[in-house]
Amino acid sequence: MSAAKPLTNLQMQLLKSFNFEIPESQLEELKTLLGNFFASKATEKMDKLWDENQWSDETMTEWTQEHLRIENK
Repeated sequence: MSAAKPLTNLQMQLLKSFNFEIPESQLEELKTLLGNFFASKATEKMDKLWDENQWSDETMTEWTQEHLRIENK
């Protein structure tokens, strides 16, 4: 059995902020809001990588053509 991991700062803040019951519809709204927030952060990071590495549409096309699997021996 593995030891329980401590809660993250985000988990602690959410627990403090939402220590009450809400309707299921509001819970779904919050899930969507959080999902959109983290998707936006991931997009920002990818945009930064794209710019830093000077990637292009051709780079993406090349990546789709790569064969990265290793044969079993």
